[in-house]
Amino acid sequence: MGNALPLTDMPLGTAIHNIEITLGKGGQLARAAGAVAKLIAKEGKSAKLKLPSGEVRLISKNCSATVGQVGNVGVNQKNLGRAGSKCWLGKRPVVRGVVMNPVDHPHGGGEGRAPIG
Repeated sequence: MGNALPLTDMPLGTAIHNIEITLGKGGQLARAAGAVAKLIAKEGKSAKLKLPSGEVRLISKNCSATVGQVGNVGVNQKNLGRAGSKCWLGKRPVVRGVVMNPVDHPHGGGEGRAPIG
């Protein structure tokens, strides 16, 4: 949890997240787990940000952002351990096309273990 303040009050090079695009609309950029953007420059009425995607974007200096990085950085590295744990998250099983029937997939069917179709 960092401090939320306008981009005008932040020094250059600050790591930020939860950035407003339009003043008063609330944070819309860099909100995913572990996301962080960087304040690169301030020019006139706008500030230049480098977003997590690598995109450089101009935003009004009056828009606010939160200082720091979003938490829960290693959420994607967690080992679920078994199929049931994945099921609880709503993830469906992945079935290979070669084990399907011909009506279900172009690689399905064939005699024995045919290479394709």
